[in-house]
Amino acid sequence: MSVPFDPASYDRQLAEKAVRLRELLAPFDAPEPQVFDSPREHYRLRAEFRLWREDQKRHYAMFAPGDNRTPILLQGLPIASERINALMPVLRDRWEASGVLSHKLFQVDFLTTLAGDALITLCYHRPLDEEWTAAAEKLATELDVSLIGRSKGQRLVIGRDYVTEELDVAGRTFSYRQPEGAFTQPNGTVNQKMLNWAYDALGTRDDDLLELYCGNGNFTLPLATRVRKVLATEISKTSVNAALANLADNAVDNVTLVRLSAEELTQALNEVRPFRRLHGVDLKSYAFGSVFVDPPRAGMDPDTCELTRRFERILYISCNPETLAANIAQLHDTHRVERCALFDQFPYTHHMESGVLLVRR
Repeated sequence: MSVPFDPASYDRQLAEKAVRLRELLAPFDAPEPQVFDSPREHYRLRAEFRLWREDQKRHYAMFAPGDNRTPILLQGLPIASERINALMPVLRDRWEASGVLSHKLFQVDFLTTLAGDALITLCYHRPLDEEWTAAAEKLATELDVSLIGRSKGQRLVIGRDYVTEELDVAGRTFSYRQPEGAFTQPNGTVNQKMLNWAYDALGTRDDDLLELYCGNGNFTLPLATRVRKVLATEISKTSVNAALANLADNAVDNVTLVRLSAEELTQALNEVRPFRRLHGVDLKSYAFGSVFVDPPRAGMDPDTCELTRRFERILYISCNPETLAANIAQLHDTHRVERCALFDQFPYTHHMESGVLLVRR
């Protein structure tokens, strides 16, 4: 659910989220949450627009939830990054001047970074040919972007199919490849604050870390510098490939990444059954002291939640405070909430990102 874009009311909206998080964590005697705010505008690094024909022209359009018939026509988008807003009118001018670029174009996606990189995806209801490729190559050069053309059965890449982000954590800059179509944190400024909080909350350890749902290695890279070694899991092939590239690019060499779901790894650690994807990985060689989880909105399933109970420390980042509270309730008899935080990844909506550090009683 969204609320009106109104920077003047931002502080009030953020305070209301903090109240909501306190109420959800109150049954667990949680300490006062640290609150990390967002830029009031130009904070979102990616955006997707449908194109809507009106007055013989195509316009950027979005739709209210549940209504795909009434377009909201846009010249710019104040919540989107400054790079996206700068690219929008220039790109529109280029497709209006080119029948090759505009013919049956129905969607435009932007992916940008704090570091200034940009990737544009153009989606078509027609096959893309050599004429389109030549026009797209010229466009990519003019706009200084990478560009992807998509149509049924086609994916043509001009430049790279990822952007590169740079995030500073505890005085070190980490470089991240963020592929088109893969999940990345949409609010880069708040993501950087979240990484620094998690880095500080974990502390320097002399044992090992288990990470579930590692994605492209967003948290893996800085947290790996705090422990002896890491076993990380992710199920998405695209994210696994990005994470492996990011580990290599940043010379982080104490991480083993396996393509397993959290549920499958739980079965492996409980010796329910072996997995070929764990061939060569000696699970018994790890001295796990901490587990880091960043699950989807549904939270951890009961078996995975029970798995985390065996660790001294549980560092939990959540995009859904209700399922976070439900998981803490399952763990509350053995673990207490030592630290908690609110990260305002999604201003002007009721969504919030939160984090807790649970420590064994």
